[in-house]
Amino acid sequence: MNGGTQPKAERAASRRIAGAFLVSAAGAIGFAVTYGLDGGTQWEGVCLAVAFAGLAVGLAVWSRRLVRVGGYVEEHEGFTPPPAEQAMTAAVLHAPDSPTRRWGLLAALGFALTALGVAALFPLRSLLPSDRQRPARSLKDTPWGPGVRLVDGEGRPLRPEDVPADTLVGVFPEGGVDVGDAPAFAVRLDPGRFIRQPAGGHLGGLAVWSLLCTHAGCPVRLYLKGTGRVLCPCHQSSFDLLAGARPVAGPAARPLPGLPVEVGSDGYLRATGDFTSPPGAGFWSRP
Repeated sequence: MNGGTQPKAERAASRRIAGAFLVSAAGAIGFAVTYGLDGGTQWEGVCLAVAFAGLAVGLAVWSRRLVRVGGYVEEHEGFTPPPAEQAMTAAVLHAPDSPTRRWGLLAALGFALTALGVAALFPLRSLLPSDRQRPARSLKDTPWGPGVRLVDGEGRPLRPEDVPADTLVGVFPEGGVDVGDAPAFAVRLDPGRFIRQPAGGHLGGLAVWSLLCTHAGCPVRLYLKGTGRVLCPCHQSSFDLLAGARPVAGPAARPLPGLPVEVGSDGYLRATGDFTSPPGAGFWSRP
C-alpha cells in the first residue's frame, strides 16, 4: 500500500469511528428521552442496544484500523515490560497517528461516554415517587376527597335512589374509575340493625366502604343478601357491615375502610373526604 492510499484509508476509518460514536450518543439520548416520556421498555431497550453497539463498533474499528500492532511475544507477564515493548509503546503514543493525538475521535468518544453516563442517571428517578410524596403517604392517599362525585363503572354520577335496598353497588371517584385503590361499594341497609355505626357514617342506612379486602387487596365482590356481610372470594375473609365492617372470618385483621358521603346540591352523592383508613392490604407502616 503506497503512502497516498494510507491516509485516505485512515480518513475513511476515522469517519466510520466518529459516526459510530455519534450513533452511540444518539442512542443514549434516545434512551433518556424515551425513559422520560415513558415510551415503553421495548424502545428503551432498542435505544440502549444502539448506544452500546455504536460504542463497540467505534472502538473495534479504531483498534483494528488505526492502532499499530506489534509482533512481540512474551512467554510470561513480567513486572516490567521489556525494553522493546516500552520503546514500541512510546513510539505509538508520540507518533503523529497516535490515538492520543486524534482529538476529533477522542471528542466523539468522550461525547458518547458522557451521553451514556447521563442516560444511566435517568432510571434513578424510579427510586423517587413521581409526585414527590413519601411512599407511605402516597399509599394512604386516594382520588377520593371532599366534593368528589360517586360514579358507576361507566362514569355516570349516582343519586341516593340509584342504590337499592340491601344491594351492593360498585362506585368510583369521578375521573378516577381506573385508579387501583379507589374502588368502593355502596349499600343501603336498615339503620336500625347497625350494631356499630359505619366508619364513614351513613345517609339513612346508605353507607360506602372500600371494595378492597384488607388482607391481600382482592375485591370483596360477594354480598350475602339479608345478612349484611360481604365475602372476599380470594381467601374467604368475611366482613360484617352491620358491625362497622369488621372481619368475622378469614385472615383479614382490619375492618373495611369507610367513605364519608353526602348528597350534593345537585342531588348526586359526593364524598366529604378520603377513606377513613388506607384501603387494601397493609404495608410497612400499617399492620
